[in-house]
Amino acid sequence: MQQRTGRRVTFNKEARTRFVAFATDPTSAWRSNFRDFAAAVTRLGTLADQGRITVELVEEEIARLERSWGRFDAPAVDDDELGGLLPGVELDRFDRVQLAEVVRVCRRARSLSEAGRELFAVSRRQRTSTNDADRLRKYLARFDLCWEQLSGHAAKPDA
Repeated sequence: MQQRTGRRVTFNKEARTRFVAFATDPTSAWRSNFRDFAAAVTRLGTLADQGRITVELVEEEIARLERSWGRFDAPAVDDDELGGLLPGVELDRFDRVQLAEVVRVCRRARSLSEAGRELFAVSRRQRTSTNDADRLRKYLARFDLCWEQLSGHAAKPDA
């Protein structure tokens, strides 16, 4: 930033910690990878008052990125909705809570793979082979559900 504008810009400690956590989170989309990242840092530097990037500025940039990626917070799934998805099926409380979160993530994700990456973000780092879409597909199949049904996206024919 200093080379391009002649202005020195720095992050405060909390802002840097927050931005790095967001940037390295496996659920962060970074569609164009480095280009998106570089643009975000440039925007932060440009908008920084007196050359200091604050947590508030980082939070605004994170919200902007998530909007551009199409991410949003889907509403929580209640027992009535689960009952509608699984008529006549009784679930333990543990399974209801877990399945409700899976449904919520599927509703906001743009693809089965994106939903799987978000749901298995920690365990995927410990695996030698990651196929989060397949893991999620198998989990949903236990309840006779599919991602297309939860997300509202039409199923794509197999190639």
